[in-house]
Amino acid sequence: MMRFAFVTALFGAASSAFAAEQPVNAASAMAIARGNACIGCHAIDRKLVGPSFQQIADKYKGDGQALAKLAAKMKTGGAGVWGSITMPSHPGMSDADVRTVVAWVLAGAPPK
Repeated sequence: MMRFAFVTALFGAASSAFAAEQPVNAASAMAIARGNACIGCHAIDRKLVGPSFQQIADKYKGDGQALAKLAAKMKTGGAGVWGSITMPSHPGMSDADVRTVVAWVLAGAPPK
């Protein structure tokens, strides 16, 4: 639990700064998602093992802490938000890659 709190605090502090940065590069985000097996469980517009990226964007729309919450979830893994299937942790992903993918997902996973 301590690790989750640390990761949440780390990304929470960075979320407002990241939001002010340039728009997410969809091609880069998709390449990162493919390279980290995200696409094995998530599709852009339909549920696979986990929710679609668009469902995630809808759920967290208007949540100012969404970037921090989802970044922490990617790093530490977890279950219970979308059902009983566990999302594996991705501790080896760089913070920059995590932010890129999460920002892209929160934007609705646009193709361009």
